[in-house]
Amino acid sequence: MRKLVGLICAAVVGLGLPTAAKAEELRIVGTGDGIEILSAVGELYMERQPETTIIVPPSIGSGGGILAVGSGREILGRIARPLTDAEKAQGVVAVPFVKLPSAFYVHRSTGVSSLTGAQIRGLFSGSIENWREVGGNDLRVRVVRREDRDSTLLVLRATMPGWDKLVFTEKSKTAFTTQEGIETVRDVEGAIGFGPYSANLPDDLVVLKVDGLFPTDDGYPSANAVDIIYSEKTVTPQARDFLSFLSSPEARAIMRRMGGVPTK
Repeated sequence: MRKLVGLICAAVVGLGLPTAAKAEELRIVGTGDGIEILSAVGELYMERQPETTIIVPPSIGSGGGILAVGSGREILGRIARPLTDAEKAQGVVAVPFVKLPSAFYVHRSTGVSSLTGAQIRGLFSGSIENWREVGGNDLRVRVVRREDRDSTLLVLRATMPGWDKLVFTEKSKTAFTTQEGIETVRDVEGAIGFGPYSANLPDDLVVLKVDGLFPTDDGYPSANAVDIIYSEKTVTPQARDFLSFLSSPEARAIMRRMGGVPTK
């Protein structure tokens, strides 16, 4: 009986105690482009607003992010292509986040760090099959490309001279996410690939200069926009606050430091 009374008293006392507020979890799903920058911005936001937890999962593609947000499964998404009219009609809204230069990168075994635009086209088309043909090591070229609707590839076709009609070599391997493309080039000797530039690319990749220009140099011709999306039907006050934070001086400083260009 004494034990039962003690339990009841403890329960009554517990009812009077304040409980810690549960942090809201905001998952931002979608493209792999800019994932490191968004994660860093999210970390800073959580330092400022510890009641909100920002999670940036691995890539499911822009289309996957749009589907998740449009269906109400997730509050926020990340995309590297414009919304279609049909997607906008469903109430999905895009907020500008950052622009990422398109980069070409190679495995260190290739022995090159700077090429002309024509040489790069030759590598991807298959007309150049050995790295020694462009001043590199005697090693077979291994081409890693992306699927036709990939955001970086679409930007390259629209901005890089000669890429609008470029036909990839039949010997190329197709990577279906940004991470897969990076990992394949990192792990395969003689490999070359492309994707959004990040200052956090693995150290064992070499980012190429194109016609003497590094991706972050003025005059580099190719960059892609990454946006954050939400649905008018499901957006929360905390999500809106995070979206506002993206345009803060602190967030924009992180973008620049990591190789991105803040969207005006």
